[in-house]
Amino acid sequence: MTYSVAVSGASGYAGGEILRLLAQHPDVEIRTVTAHSNAGQPLAVHQPHLRSLAHLTLQETTPEVLAGHDIVVLALPHGQSGQYTDALDEVPLVIDAGADHRLRDASAWQQFYDGPHHAPWTYGVPELPVGGGKIRDSLVGATRIAAPGCNASTVSLSLAPGVAAGVIDSSDIVSVLAVGPSGAGKSLKPHLLASEVLGSANPYAVGGTHRHIPEIRQALEDAGAADVRISFTPVIVPMARGILATSTAPLAADATDADIRAAWEAAYADEPFVQLLPDGHFPRTADVVGANTALLGLAVDRSAGRVVVVAAVDNLVKGTAGAAVQSMNIALGLPEGRALTMNGVAP
Repeated sequence: MTYSVAVSGASGYAGGEILRLLAQHPDVEIRTVTAHSNAGQPLAVHQPHLRSLAHLTLQETTPEVLAGHDIVVLALPHGQSGQYTDALDEVPLVIDAGADHRLRDASAWQQFYDGPHHAPWTYGVPELPVGGGKIRDSLVGATRIAAPGCNASTVSLSLAPGVAAGVIDSSDIVSVLAVGPSGAGKSLKPHLLASEVLGSANPYAVGGTHRHIPEIRQALEDAGAADVRISFTPVIVPMARGILATSTAPLAADATDADIRAAWEAAYADEPFVQLLPDGHFPRTADVVGANTALLGLAVDRSAGRVVVVAAVDNLVKGTAGAAVQSMNIALGLPEGRALTMNGVAP
């Protein structure tokens, strides 16, 4: 069976990456691409690298245009998906790459976002431990999927195994992330101009204000944490793609070094797209460019009494589009890795 797909927000970075992955998917046909201010223009004007899709023209983003497909993927700014998802009841599978359907707690949504809170959907991070299993189990046959926030899923994948195994204390987490500006989208913003970013490292959303914080809390609570407190500081650095997240948390009093490493090994031993590197090895963002892979390095800092996890992902692939396609595959009963690669691009 070939599934018809419509992608909204197709002129942006996330939409373009979703299209790049789906273009090589043997079970889907990309029939419709939509945009807002760029409607009416050829897709190739905004995504010139997608040569196999150069015949497509961006249409208006309306429920009428999106309806009638087997799959609709929304790659829209936060707060804009809900107005469309409410009108797409008859579409068999809808995937939202924005934040509108990620959070269960309406008060957390109101604290960090604007507009009405919408019903939570199945979270699109298959490998995350939850309730003695993985989120993957909930994705089988899902009809509504919320793709993750890139920073949130990176930190959650970094720490959830330790939470689930009870070898770390989730009440004192510190995460500092080096992130590429593509995670902020394609709209022109003065602080993301090359002249502002090149040769500099720029912190933002400091002091507990970043929108991915409640998403991390929710994921770690689902992994078994009773109390999640996190100091989360992202820093924009001059690389187009990538996240390098360094997360630390106190060790449980009786956890041995072997116990700690075993928790992460057990969680990800059979996961092709989340890999724990050998002891003493740590990832670089360059190792995951273009890949649907999260690479983790783990260290136990006994002098500080903390575990240190360094994670590298491509924010546009494993952080967003790859997670969406991987979750789509699971929901449809297709091979999970179809149209995805664990191999990065080098140099």
